[in-house]
Amino acid sequence: MLLPALTPVFSDALRGIIAKFTGGAGGSPVNVTERIQLMQAETERLKALAEIDKPSGQTSQWVTDTRAIYRYAFITMVWIVTAIAMFTPEFPKILSLSLLDLSGACASFIIGERMYFNLKASR
Repeated sequence: MLLPALTPVFSDALRGIIAKFTGGAGGSPVNVTERIQLMQAETERLKALAEIDKPSGQTSQWVTDTRAIYRYAFITMVWIVTAIAMFTPEFPKILSLSLLDLSGACASFIIGERMYFNLKASR
């Protein structure tokens, strides 16, 4: 469960170690102009992702609300089913392990990126 959440941290640490010995900055911007271009590209990427999620045409408010909460409702259901499975001895072990993996992926979706950036910033 922890391995998928920590894989980006380990890969970034390995990249940092290699960059330290080789003196390379990798894909990091080296001047202000490159940094601005990188930020603009990231902004455009986020705008494109938001466009994909936006419904076409006029929708009812309840449809909009349901779309907005869908991922979080699904994650909550996964966590509830996993908790029930963990405290039910008759539940198949292999299914319990799969639910734990799925719960870990859900936790990574909720807090993974924020946790990773906090770890990266604290170095």
